[in-house]
Amino acid sequence: MNKRLHPIQNALPRSLLGLGAATLGFLSGCSTPPPAVQAPPPPPPAAKVPQSVIVPPPTAPSGPASMARTSKEYRKDAAGHLYGLHAHRIYKGRMPPLLEAVGVLNVDIDQKGSVKAVNWMRAPMHVPHVMAEIERMVKASAPYPIPKNLSQVTYTDVWLWHKSGKFQLDTLTEGQD
Repeated sequence: MNKRLHPIQNALPRSLLGLGAATLGFLSGCSTPPPAVQAPPPPPPAAKVPQSVIVPPPTAPSGPASMARTSKEYRKDAAGHLYGLHAHRIYKGRMPPLLEAVGVLNVDIDQKGSVKAVNWMRAPMHVPHVMAEIERMVKASAPYPIPKNLSQVTYTDVWLWHKSGKFQLDTLTEGQD
């Protein structure tokens, strides 16, 4: 049995199919796009090391010259050098009778003004943090005045240390009450 459909009946399913496809195409344009892939946040900036901590060794004589002929004369030049670099840490006026520390330190300086060694003759062992701070200051203060008349020099100075963290050197002290 061969049944013939009316032309409208034949066209109806095709038109519904086309309408459905158009609706799907329209709706697919309305969907939200997938979330964009975000780049990872940039790394935090690298921490900067304070320049006062980095002390490169001098490559050539570049500091002021010392005309000292003895270690005792050089001691005055070295003390003046330390006072100039650490003016904010110098105790002004006469030191009080009771100090946090008194230490005697030998410092070896080569012909370029570099610190070759520091040795305690009388170490304030009861305050190791003061000893460490004095050694750090001495080493960080290089280059020292270049000993023009000496191939190298070992000078000795007495460190008078106040509990405030300020100091005087015996060579340039204003005295003590």
